[in-house]
Amino acid sequence: MIDTISVAELTVYIRSVLENDLRLQDISVQGEVSNLTRATSGHLYFTLKDAKAQIKCVMWRSNVERVTRIPANGDSVVVHGALGVYEQNGVYQLYADSLRPLGIGDLYLQFEQLKAALEAEGLFDAERKRELPTHPSVIGIVTSPEAAAFQDVQNVLRRRYPLAQLVLSPTLVQGMDAPAQIVRAFKRLDAYGKCDVILVCRGGGSIEDLWAFNDEGVARAIVAAHAPVISGVGHETDFTIADFAADLRAPTPSAAAELATPDLADLRAEVEMLARALDLSAERTLRGMRQSLDDRLWSLRQLSPAAQIRTARQRIDDWTRRLDARQRARLALLRERLAGRSAALERANPRAILRRGYALVQFSESGDRVISASEAKPGMGITITLHDGELKARVEDKDSHERYRRTLF
Repeated sequence: MIDTISVAELTVYIRSVLENDLRLQDISVQGEVSNLTRATSGHLYFTLKDAKAQIKCVMWRSNVERVTRIPANGDSVVVHGALGVYEQNGVYQLYADSLRPLGIGDLYLQFEQLKAALEAEGLFDAERKRELPTHPSVIGIVTSPEAAAFQDVQNVLRRRYPLAQLVLSPTLVQGMDAPAQIVRAFKRLDAYGKCDVILVCRGGGSIEDLWAFNDEGVARAIVAAHAPVISGVGHETDFTIADFAADLRAPTPSAAAELATPDLADLRAEVEMLARALDLSAERTLRGMRQSLDDRLWSLRQLSPAAQIRTARQRIDDWTRRLDARQRARLALLRERLAGRSAALERANPRAILRRGYALVQFSESGDRVISASEAKPGMGITITLHDGELKARVEDKDSHERYRRTLF
């Protein structure tokens, strides 16, 4: 007999399968934003789609606050996060922790414009590039003394070519003040006058982090330097104006140090041997640590209330929307009832009746209303109330009233 499970049990099982797949817990997805809404709680809900498929996405407020620009419907973005299941609706969705737009931005456009202008001027011409010395005695470096790039360069030079003297010309490598400081750093090395080659270095980062090396003044300082310049800015995929202005571009700061020094056979053999041993040791250590970490992550996920918290957050948003809708409907109904009752009260208002030509007749002495003509005796004073005031009158008998009318006419 086939075992039967509940919908809730099936959904929990599917969620555990998805959330225990490590690849699905650290994934980046590219697509177009649609159906984007921001809840009153600050959470972001949207759909990521392409020509063939779509997936629902949720970004909690704590992550939304770190996004510099909230995308609009139709924007192409790359979303990073983890895949999970919202049990209430039985759908899988991407819980985003970051997103970034695709396409050419303002900084990239500025980069291309400056690159084209300097290239047209001839600053990047291959004929202008200078040859590097084969055995440099003094190596200048333009970077921040606190930067990891400076440590990387020192490490490489100690391994490959400890005979070279390293001269640091310190500067900021990020921020608005960095370009002017980088230019001054080159001028200090020129004034020193003993450098055989100069390295300008910085570790990797975003286009904003590396923007100081896309400055026209920095490019001209590199071209004007007395010694040939090697640019080692960013990672292998990062390109800056400094790379094109330099006599040689290196993919990383460490590679710049390697390109500036000779490849001595004995040092190379020793470095390669140590590197292999280090790689094997690091690989074994990392493999064991990764396995241990994976095991602990799996155990932690089994105990973590994160899934219940995510579900509760989304359920609160659902309840908030429903409550708002019910309140609006209730208020509309109450307004309609109030309008109907106000109209009924207006119709029953005695003054409204009087405005239609009716009158209220009362005995002047007692104030009682005259209900029947037989109650009003000749000579009795009466008060006639109209919609715009009162009339005082006295009752006459029919005969005398008729004689009076004939006398008048």
